Amino acid sequence: MARRAREDELPDSFRTAAREAGADLSALPSSYLGGQLLIAMPSMQDPRFAQSVICVCAHSADGAMGIVLNKPLDSLSFEDLLKQLEVEPLPPQRQIRLLAGGPVEGGRGFVLHTTDWSSEGSLKVTGDLALTASVDILKAIAGGGGPREGLLALGYAGWGPGQLESEIQRNAWLNVPADEALLFGGIPDTMWRQALAKMRIDPLLLSASAGHA
Repeated sequence: MARRAREDELPDSFRTAAREAGADLSALPSSYLGGQLLIAMPSMQDPRFAQSVICVCAHSADGAMGIVLNKPLDSLSFEDLLKQLEVEPLPPQRQIRLLAGGPVEGGRGFVLHTTDWSSEGSLKVTGDLALTASVDILKAIAGGGGPREGLLALGYAGWGPGQLESEIQRNAWLNVPADEALLFGGIPDTMWRQALAKMRIDPLLLSASAGHA
């Protein structure tokens, strides 16, 4: 299982939350959304998140962070990233999908992955998901090992205390439990509709006044 993440490996916005919760999000109250998918409502005004699907990786009273799942990073390949970081072997024995994970700390990488692989710096999201920000996981993947499933995001989406809750109350987001097939096998161009279909929702029937899950 993934161990507690070290505080210096977590973004500033949720170091306090991770410390208080021991970075084991399964221990947080059920009102928190760690491990859930956020699905943007059609009325989403922020162009950075229009039709986005986000996996919430940490959520507490001190704020939340998540990884946008359906914004491919086309400007950089995994091999190019490994070259920049001087990680071998090159070419890598495995590939991993690269995403623009959100507008915060866009130069920092996070791997969202299954928990069959973990390190000292891995943050447990759920019993099946972990988040790792160290280069160790990139070395493992490049060498043909690492987790069974994973994706690499540059940057993340962040919310301050109470901000995500407020946005959900204003019907900016729907939320639904994450599943591995959608997380790691979803097609970015159609993931938003796939996520809504998981909830048996037709996006054409949604409006700004619709309720939330």
